[in-house]
Amino acid sequence: MVSETAVVRLELWSDGDFALLQAANAPESTAHLGGPESDEKLADRHRRYLALSADGSGAGHMFRVVLAETGEAVGVIGFWESHWDGADVYETGWTVLPGFQGRGIATAATLAVAGHARAGARHRYLHAFPSVENGPSNGVCRKAGFELLGECSFEYPPGRPMRGNNWRLDLMEAA
Repeated sequence: MVSETAVVRLELWSDGDFALLQAANAPESTAHLGGPESDEKLADRHRRYLALSADGSGAGHMFRVVLAETGEAVGVIGFWESHWDGADVYETGWTVLPGFQGRGIATAATLAVAGHARAGARHRYLHAFPSVENGPSNGVCRKAGFELLGECSFEYPPGRPMRGNNWRLDLMEAA
């Protein structure tokens, strides 16, 4: 499964993408997420990404973000089922490698992943929950057309309290 915008191409997560996950585990990329994960936790995450991407039910997918022009893998994005505020929704999250940030890549990838979630047609809404302190990720949500519903509290990773913004995209509205 591949989708493309003018800037990026999303390619379904594969077994060979573990090195990309390791590269995205840098301190500057995980500062708002509790810091880098151990090798064991990364391996668990990789297995979850593979399982989600192999599931044909529409429950979600994980993708590597590839520059359309060069074919270079520069990030990770996906969507998955979640339960929020009494409703079943899709949730999304992403990371772009530090050397490629600030170029519109995350916004292009978020628009592309919203198209995949829309095609899945299981849930009306796609949510994102970036830290209130993560200006760039909140900017991605705004540029991608998400509506800011307000701040919320949750644990991420489990055991670490976090304040995030609850952004929501209505998948039933025209793209």
